[in-house]
Amino acid sequence: MDLNAVKKPEQDLSVRPFGVRDKLGYLFGDFGNDFTFIFASSYLMLFYTKVWGVSASMVGVLFLVSRCLDAFTDVTMGTIVDKAKSTKDGKFRPWIKRIAGPVSIMSFLMYQSSLAGASMNVKITVMFVTYILWGSIFYTAINIPYGSMASAITEVPEERASLSTWRSMGATFAGLLISIITPQVIYYADANGNQIIDPAKFTMIAGVFSICAIICYVLCFLLTTERVKFEENNKPKEKVSIIKNLGMIVKNKALLAMIASSIVLLLSSLMSQTINQYLYADYFKNVNALSMSGMVTLPITLFVAAVIVKVSAKFGKKEICMVGLLVAGAIYLTAFFLRIKNPWVYLGVNALAMFAMSGNTLLSWANITDVIDHNEITTGKRDDGTIYGIYSFSRKIGQALAGGLGGFALSFIGYNSMAATQTAEVANGIYTIATLFPGVCYIIAGLIFMFAYPLSKKVVNENSAKLALMREGK
Repeated sequence: MDLNAVKKPEQDLSVRPFGVRDKLGYLFGDFGNDFTFIFASSYLMLFYTKVWGVSASMVGVLFLVSRCLDAFTDVTMGTIVDKAKSTKDGKFRPWIKRIAGPVSIMSFLMYQSSLAGASMNVKITVMFVTYILWGSIFYTAINIPYGSMASAITEVPEERASLSTWRSMGATFAGLLISIITPQVIYYADANGNQIIDPAKFTMIAGVFSICAIICYVLCFLLTTERVKFEENNKPKEKVSIIKNLGMIVKNKALLAMIASSIVLLLSSLMSQTINQYLYADYFKNVNALSMSGMVTLPITLFVAAVIVKVSAKFGKKEICMVGLLVAGAIYLTAFFLRIKNPWVYLGVNALAMFAMSGNTLLSWANITDVIDHNEITTGKRDDGTIYGIYSFSRKIGQALAGGLGGFALSFIGYNSMAATQTAEVANGIYTIATLFPGVCYIIAGLIFMFAYPLSKKVVNENSAKLALMREGK
């Protein structure tokens, strides 16, 4: 490999060094993302089925169609980011400022309870237009630059692992607020104890979360600094070919393994986020336990976040992800066979599984920076935006399959979106989906890390040393 062909990052010594301010700013970025993303993953199907009365299978079709569009928008956005020139605000940060308003406003427009009385054709049309604009266009346009920005904030592997941890904490805080507040706001109990949704409050809470998202994006923009810049050579720029980039990246075994594990894990996590709303309301009939499930997340995340950088440095990121996922899968399979009836016991079992897999959650974005480094070592090209765009697209495939599969699964077990209560058979089917499905998915993801993902602790350290030499011009 020609070391002189590799773009060498230069760090401007006049800017402040990497520190807590960057970590906090990066945390707010995913905090903002997930005020719309986690809310949609957890509650959008619930809104469509229980407020608008749209069939779960039709919602599944929506998710699948929108993710087919993402095949173009994600990868295209990645190449746009790679080709973009740096400004005074950096190469990636300007996109945060440009798209913060549109993505947040479109999220709010998806939850309009005033359309509940409209014709089904009108509701389905609005559903497709607003969801595709939010997810396939605006969310893509802000999330890919945000994710790519980590490599420009710092080039030190340990600091990137720290950014990944803080990013995951941002997602955790957003998920915590959403899971605690939303059930208490949108539900009320009727005379028979059935959990009923208040449509107007659903729209109200969506508006509040959209405002919170904008605030978080502004803080992300203000607090972070892009200090690593890549020199542009004087040769004419080669025309970027999406097909060529895809061909190059499919040769990257590490990226392919991450894509495979990501799809499987998103099938699990997003299916759980969707099904849990029905599990606690229709199986356990206890939305207070649903709110408490969000509170359990915080201490687990804070504890693991406090130790994960040191632990991963000792044992390796791959190794921690692999073991944690296998253990989490075993816990969910055990819950499936136990057929737990008490929501609080189930909450405890779920917390154990969450603890086991939290290492993978906190390290996932650090793994992607390792993949980007590995690609630079093997190809001589630094394609942060393109790789992140393709990885983001793979995640959206998982989101589409999870969303679509969730809708189809609910329809398959006989879920009636217009009924105030579900039959015992349907409720038991919901429990089966909520336990058996994630159990199998986590086991599969753990095996992918074990046998297919090549970036062990040893390989990552070797790549880091090679890049250091390349960037010193040796």
